[in-house]
Amino acid sequence: MHRMRRKTLALALTATAVAVAASATGVVARATTPETVTAVPDSLRWGPCPQKDASQKDASQKDPAQEDPAQEDPVQKADPPRLECATLHVPLDYRSPEGRQIDIAVSRLASKDPSKRRGVLLTNPGGPGGSGLDYPALLAAARIPKDVLDSYDVIGFDPRGVGRSTPVTCDLTPRQQERGNFPPYAHTAADVAREANNARTIARQCATSKTAWMLPHTTTANTARDMDRIRAALGEPRVSYFGSSYGSYLGAVYTTMFPERSDRIVLDSNMGPGGYDVTDFRLLGRGMEDRFPDFAAFAAAHPEYGLGSTPKQVRAKFFELAERLDAEPVAGIDGTLFRGLTFDRLYVEGLMPTLAENWQALDKGRPVPPPPPVPENLLASHLHVICGDSRWPTKVRDYQRNAAVDRLRYPMLGGITGSIKPCAYWPDERVEPPVHIGDRGPSNVLMVQNERDPGTPLAGARKLRQAFGERARMVTADQGGHGVYPFGGNTCANDTVTAFLTTGQRPAEDLACAAEPSK
Repeated sequence: MHRMRRKTLALALTATAVAVAASATGVVARATTPETVTAVPDSLRWGPCPQKDASQKDASQKDPAQEDPAQEDPVQKADPPRLECATLHVPLDYRSPEGRQIDIAVSRLASKDPSKRRGVLLTNPGGPGGSGLDYPALLAAARIPKDVLDSYDVIGFDPRGVGRSTPVTCDLTPRQQERGNFPPYAHTAADVAREANNARTIARQCATSKTAWMLPHTTTANTARDMDRIRAALGEPRVSYFGSSYGSYLGAVYTTMFPERSDRIVLDSNMGPGGYDVTDFRLLGRGMEDRFPDFAAFAAAHPEYGLGSTPKQVRAKFFELAERLDAEPVAGIDGTLFRGLTFDRLYVEGLMPTLAENWQALDKGRPVPPPPPVPENLLASHLHVICGDSRWPTKVRDYQRNAAVDRLRYPMLGGITGSIKPCAYWPDERVEPPVHIGDRGPSNVLMVQNERDPGTPLAGARKLRQAFGERARMVTADQGGHGVYPFGGNTCANDTVTAFLTTGQRPAEDLACAAEPSK
């Protein structure tokens, strides 16, 4: 989901929600479905948060909007966060709630004004595969409005399989980690067939790793159940929620499974109602096409980069560079990495000068900093979720056809997003069907979406909006990039989200926010 190699989202699994409020003791009544969370043994015991080592810092899954250089100084210079952390034990398999338990790492940024506190705000910054433990502190450092911080204890957590929670592995080699989540650009059917061998190998490694026992249970639906365990452990009858990128799908699944336990639900940079399935992965090709004209206009307006004097010339330069780097990489940057680097930088408006400088260097045969290797746990947990949530096509010929179609439809990225991933060879075992996002439940969902989002394109968000029906309202902002609140610059969209979180006021109809001048 939300970097090029860190961008991933997910599809979840369904069941009928049963509303069971937490009692004064924090124990939740038991029923016969996994959604009626069983007894929570202890309340959360807060203490200092663990320090990160260097590798965990790389693994932190920030929303790409957080990588805007304009936003980095506040984060780095912020006062030490008031975060507290705790560990919650949850069932590995909610069908056997008294069976094997796993750990979920939880954080809290407590409201400083008890007189204004109205509840808790669970958060998720995206993924799947990304840590959310530091996200409340990051939101505060990014100057999320004080009224929001006063209104809620802001809760972060590492989802099951991730980071400080019980982690999963696929025993990925350094070379596999360098390859990241994107398959190489498939120019031909033979390219897809070659990549199938790599996909099969990685799927086998995941299925035979030392954490293979977690494989069938590392899903978005179970993460939603873990969230409800967090709610119960906090002693809250309902929770509000803010999630971005893949976090939008996680929130949609939670409020579908637990509608009566959902308070104010904000979904930012939205996936389609199927989550990160094969359809959504292919949609990234459209996201690239939606967003690239913004960069083409920027580069054409800055002749000092030498990338073209018109947007059409800049687009032509993209294909020229990709073809040249496919034939002769520059310091390890081949055509696939060039495409991915471009896609990555398009997430953030403030990175356009950096992207133009990268293009300029590669055009002259000079090296650019390569993307850092992706931490093994991030890649492994990403695969566990997206492959466990939904079934992907299993025939190589299906991906050969998809790649051929998408190379024509979305030529900038379609040869990647149409190609094959390890999900094609995932073990058949599924403990439940996917969650069906629908319109049953309270009208308490606010979706917020950039019009030109490369990572979660508007086309997918519109499908989710349609699925929610009268449960939701959607705010669209006439701007590009991935992530709206609070990192984007559109005051209309940001103010609408703040008003909903603090007062419950939501637009009576879907709202289109006009473009605003850059500050």
